[in-house]
Amino acid sequence: MNIPAHAPLHLLHTTAVGTLATHAREPEGFPYPTVLPFAPDPRHRPTILISRLAEHTHNLRADPRAGFLVVDAPDGDVLNGQRVTLLGTFEAIDPAPEVVQRYLRYHPDAQRYLALGDFTFWTLQIERLRYIGGFGAMGWLDGAELDPLPPLGFDEESALLAHFSDYREGVGGVQLLGVDRYGADLKLNGARSRFAFEDAKLDREALHAAVEDCMRRHAN
Repeated sequence: MNIPAHAPLHLLHTTAVGTLATHAREPEGFPYPTVLPFAPDPRHRPTILISRLAEHTHNLRADPRAGFLVVDAPDGDVLNGQRVTLLGTFEAIDPAPEVVQRYLRYHPDAQRYLALGDFTFWTLQIERLRYIGGFGAMGWLDGAELDPLPPLGFDEESALLAHFSDYREGVGGVQLLGVDRYGADLKLNGARSRFAFEDAKLDREALHAAVEDCMRRHAN
């Protein structure tokens, strides 16, 4: 195994869309892949918003085990791009305000689906993952190895977002979507981007300084 430090974690914050593979009910036993948007939760796990009527939702209710593939190949060269395959079980979660607010920051167009009242949030409880970052950079990890640190609390993240609210609203072509101990998620001129910190930030002051540096570098 030769995986760059935190590479799978950052990848889960880089892209907006993943491939969900569930167990088909009919024909029984076949993998059923579909593509859909997701947002990373505070523990970097994919959170999806899916219709109760969708085939993959019926599949998950019958068997919550699933695979989830995330790929970052901006130049189209998939074999040399980064990708991570997550294995685990999806669980339906309550639409708490912090869950809704976070998801809508990453996918504001999802507001129209929430208004229908037919969509529910699900989060993947990761058991194992395989990361491939190019030739010689690949390997398996247990889900717990993705991030051993306690996640950034909702209040802590909200305070940072509020402090940098001008950037969150898109001033200078940059929008702050989310913050964790390893980096900041941005939207730059409409495109998703990840700013990785040099190291994990364990306290509020270090986080504030890191986000301030991020904003200063990206603001026009």
